[in-house]
Amino acid sequence: MHKFTIGIEEEYQIIDKDTRDLVSHVSKIIEGGKAVLSENLKHEMHESMIEMETGICGNIKEARAELTMLRKHLIKTAHDQNLRVSGGGTHPFSNWETNSITQGERYIKIVDDMGDVARGNLIFGLHVHIGIPSREEGVKIQNVMRYFLPHVFALSTNSPFWVGRNTGFKSYRQQVFVKFPRTGIPSYFSSVGEFDDYVNLLVKTGTIDNAKKIWWDLRVHPFYPTIEFRICDMPMRLDETVCLAAIMQCLVAKIHKLHKQNLSFRSYRRLLLQENKWRAAKDGINSHLIDFGKEESVPYKDLLKELLDFIDDVVDELDCRDEVNYAWTIMERGTGADRQLQVLKETGDLKAVVDYMISETEYGMVPES
Repeated sequence: MHKFTIGIEEEYQIIDKDTRDLVSHVSKIIEGGKAVLSENLKHEMHESMIEMETGICGNIKEARAELTMLRKHLIKTAHDQNLRVSGGGTHPFSNWETNSITQGERYIKIVDDMGDVARGNLIFGLHVHIGIPSREEGVKIQNVMRYFLPHVFALSTNSPFWVGRNTGFKSYRQQVFVKFPRTGIPSYFSSVGEFDDYVNLLVKTGTIDNAKKIWWDLRVHPFYPTIEFRICDMPMRLDETVCLAAIMQCLVAKIHKLHKQNLSFRSYRRLLLQENKWRAAKDGINSHLIDFGKEESVPYKDLLKELLDFIDDVVDELDCRDEVNYAWTIMERGTGADRQLQVLKETGDLKAVVDYMISETEYGMVPES
């Protein structure tokens, strides 16, 4: 069996301890954490965001151990600077207009190209890389995996607020990001050659300078031998990140296993898949998604059970049954969005929501004082 390695990138909010607003202090955290985390922390487009990434992990247990170590150090570094870090796909009330852009060449170029579309992109995601046997197989896996993206995404929904408003979405982050070009569920590609022709045309015409400017929800990575999931909101609890990564790894392994047996299943048009993504963004795990085979709307819970049954024969091979089954804990507790909305309902205070987000992000990571 191919070793479906895992790499995880988490985008954290940097929050002022007193105001609970986002603050542009990424440099403080990178400087404070450089002794332990220098290889794992990166700037992002806004200075109120910090990206933390693992190395290449052989399995989900390794990924959990590394994420735990990194998150503990990140939280301590933030505390030492009188700051906090938090999960969440958006901040409940911070305004993008008052958040500074990182002064790096790459980000200045993006803002020059896209103006307020880039400046307003104050959102936080989870990106997971799964190792693939080849780019050719990666494109085939990408074609099939598109169907499952809304199912995985629904479990991650964690951005119900935007600039102080309850948006009516469980993931408003996706509604913000859709303003960018080359986003959303990718199209079907008949081969890696067709995919490369598409990229080469965009480069040749000066549309992009490299394939990293393709920001789809799922992409065969232009530089690494991985397929990268980019659709999910940044979770709060570490257990949620680990669960999502385990499900992604299992889906890649299962689809590859079918291909090895000369099996696959029907490909659906992107237009149809986008309908399910919209439903997942709007209502998360409370949504009804379309079962295209039955031509019916089906409760998300039923489709999650089908998904977990589909991957069941690779779960033990990958030693991640507990991590995958945490999906049922998310169903029981609610996604991050459900829980944020419940705190607002109970308190009427978005600062209390931020406090909750910080406490969930720190859950199990800091000693009780």
